[in-house]
Amino acid sequence: VEVMPAPSTIQLAFARLKKPWHDARISSCHGPDAGEWPGDDAAPGPTPAHGLYKLVRAVASHPLVATFTSPHNSPDRIARALLAAGYGDDAHESVRLSVVACLCHADEAVFVNLSLTDASRRRFPDPNVVIIERIARAGDECAPTRYPPDLVSSIPHSARVFGFDDLDYVQRTPEKGLITKLEARAVSLARLGLRADSIVWDVGAGSGSVGLEASRIAHLGHVWAIEKNSSDAANARVNARRMRASNYSLFEGKAPAGLDAWPAPDAVFIGGSGGELGELIALVLGRLKPRGRLVMNFVTLENLALATRTLQQLGATWDVTMLSAARSQPILDMHRLAAQNPVWIVSAQAAGRPSDRAGGNTHE
Repeated sequence: VEVMPAPSTIQLAFARLKKPWHDARISSCHGPDAGEWPGDDAAPGPTPAHGLYKLVRAVASHPLVATFTSPHNSPDRIARALLAAGYGDDAHESVRLSVVACLCHADEAVFVNLSLTDASRRRFPDPNVVIIERIARAGDECAPTRYPPDLVSSIPHSARVFGFDDLDYVQRTPEKGLITKLEARAVSLARLGLRADSIVWDVGAGSGSVGLEASRIAHLGHVWAIEKNSSDAANARVNARRMRASNYSLFEGKAPAGLDAWPAPDAVFIGGSGGELGELIALVLGRLKPRGRLVMNFVTLENLALATRTLQQLGATWDVTMLSAARSQPILDMHRLAAQNPVWIVSAQAAGRPSDRAGGNTHE
């Protein structure tokens, strides 16, 4: 038997562009009409059920992506989806889209290195293949643009996976700001024990800092978030677009309403309970996957007491860490340490499920 390979459609498309194809991630949105990608104000935003989800996630993970299209899920729709997801030309990278249409036909057409804005306004002949390139600006190792001044400037993927400064997030700022501070955020994310493919719940999302950083760690998974305050939810949506968090869905409402429709989680973070803490803990412990973790942050003794009492009654395995951090501040020509409010970080696993934590003091 003699095998006589023929060049694939993807290989031919790259040949027309005079570019190598071996490093490309190949995707497809050839299927039913997916509809437009949700915009900034659309709740809950993107979910894994959307027909363009796998493509947008591929672009998030790979600088070179080739995709098959369909008459509905067309190059212009793909360009609009990427724009809605926060991509485009900015200080950190340039995103270019090329279209190779009607390959090997007399009316073959090639459109090279279009901006997303340009491609979003055009119509292209069918059938076609789309090639998307993310091109980093030379020497891009700069820190994210902070809030303010530019609310929609993207946080570059080359910056870091998590541990962003508090001022990198759009947030309401009475007193010290309604956001999980960097120190508590880092410890909480560590206690969640996230994997690349984790399904995460963020209950009481606030400005989105914990859930959005979780979405970067669990880049093959998805974060489902809920926030009852409209202003905070709007800020979280802006932050999601800035971070290009296409694996992050934000629902506006009061938990536990709606949580029964979410997929079973590997990890749950509760940053705010809206007075439903006991009910939330019981619901979460009943839905967690094996070895799943619940992490909660508290700043009041009353909520800490309620949480530990509820966990004890439910037979959960739990422990508490008190985090008391201080940051240096200038004073004249010297520096002092300014204390932050103490935060209690409660980590729990459901009764009868194996615990990942060896040693240490836990309660059952």
